Amino acid sequence: MDNDIKDTFLKHWDTYFGEAELPICFYYTDEENRADMAKPAAGRQCFIGALAKIRKGQSLCFDAKSIGCFGGKRYLGFSKRMMPRFEYFLSCGIPGRIEGERYKKSPEMVKEVLEILPEFVAPGQYIVFKRWDMLEESDEPAVVIFFAKADVLSGLFTLANYDEVEENGVITPFGAGCSTIVMYPYLERDANRPRAVLGMFDVSARPFVPKDMLTLAVPMNKFERMIENMDESFLITPAWAKVRKRIHSNL
Repeated sequence: MDNDIKDTFLKHWDTYFGEAELPICFYYTDEENRADMAKPAAGRQCFIGALAKIRKGQSLCFDAKSIGCFGGKRYLGFSKRMMPRFEYFLSCGIPGRIEGERYKKSPEMVKEVLEILPEFVAPGQYIVFKRWDMLEESDEPAVVIFFAKADVLSGLFTLANYDEVEENGVITPFGAGCSTIVMYPYLERDANRPRAVLGMFDVSARPFVPKDMLTLAVPMNKFERMIENMDESFLITPAWAKVRKRIHSNL
């Protein structure tokens, strides 16, 4: 990680967003000991809950054994398996056998969704998560993830669109909470025009984040442009000063 980029963002974040929560980052690696190893998952645990420790400053490394649910393993790229009868689980269920989440109207519709779901295979044995200020020179973050309230999100959303002609510099794909902070933004890195991903609308993941927070995940190659644009963007205007004041008062 380029220390100049790291320090520049920290300075700009303090200037324009005050004491709002710093983002976390992740990258894949085959090297051990890049961070403390997360404990093997006990049962079917939502991966999103484990990120609370990282948001507080603890760096953690995960592998396939650290992820407790089928979706987490799939959307972090560690497995292609889906839970049995997933098309019923995501839709109407099977009376007496599977309780349906009812996120899609029918099992047939779920099957169609799965046919167009992007292919994603983890490019390394481990995925390392660190808060931005915990990054070291040897780290190479691939995606930056903000957990933020509406006023902070408005600033990040507008900054993500600042140097874009096409209106959708931010996308909101339907998916599990972990897919919107890992799979989708990671795949955006290789796009001709990388986009940020607004997420954490997954009802099943919502209990693991504060009630008034969503996420914005940004590929690093787009995020570096966002940092470069901060000092000439709307962030220097009186309009943003009013929002920044409210961000500070609501912390």
